[in-house]
Amino acid sequence: MSRKSPNMSKCFSFTASRDWFYRYWFTKSGLRSVSTSLGDGTVMHCWVPKIRKPSKPNLILVHGFGANAMWQYVEVLHHFTPQFNVYVPDLIFFGRSYTSHPDRTESFQARCLMRLMDLQGVKRMSTVGISYGGFVAYSMAVQYPQALDRLVLCCTGVCLEEKDVKAGLFPVKSLEEAKQVLVPQTPNKLRELMRVSFVRPATGVPSFFLSDFIRVMCSQYVEEKGELIQEILKDRKQLNLPKIRQPTLLVWGEQDQIFPLELGHRLKRHIGDSAELAVIKNAGHAVNLEKPKEFIKHLKLFLL
Repeated sequence: MSRKSPNMSKCFSFTASRDWFYRYWFTKSGLRSVSTSLGDGTVMHCWVPKIRKPSKPNLILVHGFGANAMWQYVEVLHHFTPQFNVYVPDLIFFGRSYTSHPDRTESFQARCLMRLMDLQGVKRMSTVGISYGGFVAYSMAVQYPQALDRLVLCCTGVCLEEKDVKAGLFPVKSLEEAKQVLVPQTPNKLRELMRVSFVRPATGVPSFFLSDFIRVMCSQYVEEKGELIQEILKDRKQLNLPKIRQPTLLVWGEQDQIFPLELGHRLKRHIGDSAELAVIKNAGHAVNLEKPKEFIKHLKLFLL
């Protein structure tokens, strides 16, 4: 009996198969896949309710860097679809969303997302943002305060400052190194991302599995994603960060290395009494994947 070699990845993609399963699960959960032109060369993809019920509140789940939105919220979805009209967008340059516009700021992402929600007939909403998605959600709360009811920011370092990189707060020492880790193009860089994202990262994963994931999930818009990272660090000072007034839940992995817990405490002090901080033990940056039950428990207590 012949053994299968690593070349099997050329004819079978584990990542693409898993992505297909997630698409099936989202469809089974009452959502449908929609791509919407916003004009100005911008198209946003989003999972939207097959049947939107006006009696239900709206919930937007905004992903971070990594795989597309489905991979980051597949555990969360069925807990909230009974009570909410749930929307799961792909941010610009992730999944099936893209633009020809040169703006790479999170405020541009927020405006695109709010334009998309407006076209969907959504005027008020609660929003969950994971990591980079939290940067976008925070900007939504600043720009559209009347539209956001409640806000959840998960491991979102909006209070970071450009000087924090040089001060050694993060495991990377430069912007270029951050780009290479957050948008990995080699198995070794993907392993490094896993090491800094999880307290207990998977070990012994064959390189052909990692290469397959990179090919399916990380090979498009590499330069543009690097520009997104550059923009969130550019001249960033907490002094310039507007305060928000919406009730806000901050969820943080106690051992987050990408945006260390210090940034969670810093953000809690910045927002003030309208924010609460929930720290999940034995979890890193990918707390939604590493401790999904605890993550969902905190979301339910806050949103429901």
